[in-house]
Amino acid sequence: MSKPIVAIVGRPNVGKSTLFNMMAGERIAIVKDTPGVTRDRIYADVSWLKYNFTIMDTGGIEPETKNQMLQNMREQAEMAIEMADVVMFVVDVKQGLVDADYKVADMLRKADKKVVLVVNKVDSFEKMMPDVYEFYNLGIGEPHPVSSIGKLGIGDMLDEVTALFPNDLEEEEDERPRVAIVGKPNVGKSSIINKLLGENRVIVSDVAGTTRDAIDTTVTWEDKEYVFIDTAGLRRKNKIKEEIERYSILRTVSAVERADVVVLVIDATEGVTEQDAKIAGIAHDRGRGMIIAVNKWDAVEKDNHSVKEYTNKIRNVLSFMPYAEILFISAKTGQRLPKLFDILEVVIQNHQLRIATGVLNDILTEAVAMQQPPSDKGRRLKIYYMTQVGIKPPSFVLFVNDKRLMHFSYTRYLENKIREAFGFGGTSLKFFIRERKEKS
Repeated sequence: MSKPIVAIVGRPNVGKSTLFNMMAGERIAIVKDTPGVTRDRIYADVSWLKYNFTIMDTGGIEPETKNQMLQNMREQAEMAIEMADVVMFVVDVKQGLVDADYKVADMLRKADKKVVLVVNKVDSFEKMMPDVYEFYNLGIGEPHPVSSIGKLGIGDMLDEVTALFPNDLEEEEDERPRVAIVGKPNVGKSSIINKLLGENRVIVSDVAGTTRDAIDTTVTWEDKEYVFIDTAGLRRKNKIKEEIERYSILRTVSAVERADVVVLVIDATEGVTEQDAKIAGIAHDRGRGMIIAVNKWDAVEKDNHSVKEYTNKIRNVLSFMPYAEILFISAKTGQRLPKLFDILEVVIQNHQLRIATGVLNDILTEAVAMQQPPSDKGRRLKIYYMTQVGIKPPSFVLFVNDKRLMHFSYTRYLENKIREAFGFGGTSLKFFIRERKEKS
């Protein structure tokens, strides 16, 4: 299930991006004292207590403007409000209550969304609370004083935000495998689903970006049901013509989070691109099972070396996911499309495969004997034992004497040894390094 979405909105220069960066824990949004710097929506995953959710930063809302860029930013914010479960309405205590704040408040009332009113830049609660009370006049709820720079009042604010999340976050468990179909616009994502269904369930068009929302479709194959999630295509920012398409990436992120396996569709006639790598990175970062489907293979002139050469190009561009399975298909003719389900089943099994601790440590002992762990300044890394602690993706903990000595290349070496023994095709593996004191 996708995470709750929290949109951060307000007029320009009230500190939305600074607040976003503080909550995200890293500097993602551009922060500058010039109104209108944050032009594109930016998102980040946030955890607070038992809640995991996605926050969206938006450009400042100028309720009345003839500037085209500011109009576009306002439209983005309106769409963010529409998509959000909760809206954080940010105002500036130092500038005080202005007419634009009233107009943003009216916009939120018409949207009928749950709102938390955040009064930013309150550096001293004791001295500035009388100024905070002024914002009761907006008639949109209790003002919550914070300082995004000083990190004051953030916990209380997040308590208010998470208290407004939908009560049905714990949905009934659906055991059917979920498969997200992702990729650039017009690579044939919807055509693949339609061919599998044998009917035109999803709108297919030669106009890039036809699919704007993530659409769930049940596909039955050999008496087993799969839920396929078709998503809006992602394209480079400089090619975005309609503001609504800027939100396709958020929908894709949500679809990936709900999926067990992600199928990245690549246009064989275009080749694998940097944009494909960015899309694949969304799934890789979230540890999903991964299949790369090279579509429109029927439209490519081929010889005996074509598959090998194309595979090498994919491995080169997507070097961070050498585990991904690759399949060459044609949604138009149905070529090798049934093979997708065979690979899906393998990836699903690998994604939830558990290895006994004893077996893992037999592999570890053999690997260490073949290649000694690294050392630094006369101190050598000792690996005591390894155990699997999770699935989807398979996750392992290595207990060592000094985790500073564990070089990433040696972790990769151990990963390769595990893959040699068990394959784990189509899924990433995660490793966590923990220190344990030596016994005297």
